[in-house]
Amino acid sequence: MSRGLFDLAERTALVTGAGQGLGLAIARALAAQGAHVLVSDRMPADCERTADALRAEGHTATAIAADLALPAQIEALIAAAGGIDVLICNAGIQGPAGPLTAAGDADWQQVLDINLRSAARLCTGLLPGMARRGGGSVILMSSIAGLRGNRSLGLYGLSKAALAQLARNLAVEWGPQRVRVNAVSPGLIRTPLAEELLQDASFMARRLQATPLRRVGEPEEVAGVVVMLASAAGAFVTGHNLVVDGGTTVSDGA
Repeated sequence: MSRGLFDLAERTALVTGAGQGLGLAIARALAAQGAHVLVSDRMPADCERTADALRAEGHTATAIAADLALPAQIEALIAAAGGIDVLICNAGIQGPAGPLTAAGDADWQQVLDINLRSAARLCTGLLPGMARRGGGSVILMSSIAGLRGNRSLGLYGLSKAALAQLARNLAVEWGPQRVRVNAVSPGLIRTPLAEELLQDASFMARRLQATPLRRVGEPEEVAGVVVMLASAAGAFVTGHNLVVDGGTTVSDGA
């Protein structure tokens, strides 16, 4: 049956951080639209588990483990991926909690290397081949933490704001070669990364009051947006940072 505007048949998509949470949901959604998914995560066992689950559902998937904190492993991932049509840079870390003044040089290095530099390295290595194949789509996973001030996750927010700017820059650079680059900024989504917040009753009361839809987002709701940007449905969208937060960032909290 034709998938129409969202059809990704005969496309190859690389998803980093695909072992759980958003990455897993994105990998599953891309596969459901016919893409051959290259599943990447730091732990080989997580990669294999995700790839096995996709194959069990009748999809095609290949596991390629890589620690994106290590440039040599990023280069190995680029070589193993070969020619791709869709790149989803989802892997990242939260980094230290607390004010920016408490973050040390090692904290800055780690958060920016994993959250930002790894995405830039992957784009540098993979976008030329994508252009040679006739074009493609890149989605960088940003966050609403990069859209407003944050007193406890400042480094994370800085790295995510930079990813949105990276998407804009690359969209301008690569648009003439039919490569689209966008960012997606989720709000609070029900993932393992958010589990501590989801269990904090006072935080949740404040957050839901500030969210017009009055609920937490689900991973599949972010994955659907990624599929749109990866497919023909998003063919005239580039350089955009698409916010998926139930309205949190536009609300007055009333």
